[in-house]
Amino acid sequence: MTIQDRCARYLMPATRIKTGFFQMLAIFETDVRKLRHDPYELFTRMIQPILWLLIFGQAMAKVHVIDTGDTKYLDFIAPGILAQSILFASIFYGISLIWERDMGILQKVLVSPCARSSFVIGRALAAGIRGLSQAIVIYILAFFLSVDISLTPFSLIGVVLFVFLGSALFSTISLIVASIVKKRERFMGVGQVLTMPLFFASNALYPIAMMPPWLVILSHFNPLTYQVDAFRSLMILGEPSTFGLLHDFLVLFTMLILAISVATRLYPKIIN
Repeated sequence: MTIQDRCARYLMPATRIKTGFFQMLAIFETDVRKLRHDPYELFTRMIQPILWLLIFGQAMAKVHVIDTGDTKYLDFIAPGILAQSILFASIFYGISLIWERDMGILQKVLVSPCARSSFVIGRALAAGIRGLSQAIVIYILAFFLSVDISLTPFSLIGVVLFVFLGSALFSTISLIVASIVKKRERFMGVGQVLTMPLFFASNALYPIAMMPPWLVILSHFNPLTYQVDAFRSLMILGEPSTFGLLHDFLVLFTMLILAISVATRLYPKIIN
């Protein structure tokens, strides 16, 4: 069944209150099906966080050059590597949009009865599945590295929530970039430009207190900072949140709503 058929099926009857929700599920289902039929991307994405934890994390823990207080450096960095993995996987998510346009698929999709916002939100949620796979790898690896991981239901549910929230945000930003640049080569270049500053201007590898004043200011405008803060508080036993979980959630959720609004307006323009 094509995506047009699914959207049409969920659209009837037209008076259904939850039509938009079912349309979004149709897009979500389509993207997840792609991932199920081509799981190799998940396996290749797993290599990077494994290398960061096994090599960088353990090496830096030995030299003791970064002061993380009473928290072991490997415990400190594990949530940051999870956030980094989600960022790197999500920020290049938009290249599939360019590929679909070049193959002529996107033109057919855009004539379906699905609302443009349903396309954006459905893809954003599908990106969360990729992020969730990264979280599973990090948790398994952290267990074998003796990281003090919290496994309470509240912590696990909270991590899943912020995984989907962060994945949705960065994948939607990726869709915005793809709608603007429209070329795969330009998209890859912009993606590289975005990932490194977001990663290194956050608290993923070192505490905000160690940053120079100008970088502290930038870190407070960086969404990755709040995702890392939430992960660190939820994942590591006895680690308090710097900003507060509610504050982290509100910042990320507000940014996501803004990104979805922009992406919804730009989404059809990629074919122009």
